Amino acid sequence: MIKLNPIESKKIWGYELWLASTHPNGLQEDFKAACKGDHPLLVKIIQANDTLSIQVHPDDDWAVKLEGSGNRGKTECWYVLDAADDAKLVYGIKKGYTNEVLAKAIQNNDLEKYLEFVNVKKGDFIYIPAGTVHAIGSGLRLLEVQQSCDLTYRLYDWGRGREVHIEKGLSVIKYEDMMPVAPFAGEFDCKYFSLETVNVKGGWSILATNGNEPKDVQLLYVISSQKAVIKTGKDKFPTTINAEEIYAILPGEKITIEGTAQIMRIRAK
Repeated sequence: MIKLNPIESKKIWGYELWLASTHPNGLQEDFKAACKGDHPLLVKIIQANDTLSIQVHPDDDWAVKLEGSGNRGKTECWYVLDAADDAKLVYGIKKGYTNEVLAKAIQNNDLEKYLEFVNVKKGDFIYIPAGTVHAIGSGLRLLEVQQSCDLTYRLYDWGRGREVHIEKGLSVIKYEDMMPVAPFAGEFDCKYFSLETVNVKGGWSILATNGNEPKDVQLLYVISSQKAVIKTGKDKFPTTINAEEIYAILPGEKITIEGTAQIMRIRAK
């Protein structure tokens, strides 16, 4: 078991904390060593004090086509840790418009009327498959679980003057039915990852499945904790856990959490 130390990345809109990463843009050497290679997931905290750009990520095929072999796509999801009363997200783009229409709207700083906005609150869950146009609004703190990829095509930046990637961004957009934004149901599963909340009241144990691949390293993120500790069968003394910490659980390890805590269990596919 390894407690991972976050890597902070400051942004014009706030900051990111890369909690679990083997990606070269935010590499945690101890996590990579534990995985014995490249873990397929990247876990972050996103603190949005201002609205992020309107953006889209490629899927696996488009990532290779546009950026070269060895690149992954970026399917992701968000769990809302905290939200201002009027917090919103951009969650998709209205259907029925050609790329030419959208490109003109971007160039004329008039994209907003084509976007789908949704209100969100603490505890909500949002699934963002690759190809979904999206943006995080101000006043939000999110746990993000995603494929280990740092490819972002910025379509629109609210006049802040940063580079946009109109041609690439428009080429990777997908118009698919969206999963409704709703309070997290306790479990989620997709092609790339699974999430499960565990409410510990007294004690909870898992025996991690044996395996030799990087994806077999599991992650336990602490959403909240009240006098809770974590230990393995090898530990003489348990470790106190605190909110927003994350632990990498190695294959074959038995982990026990005692006390009162809410945990997000994250597994790669």
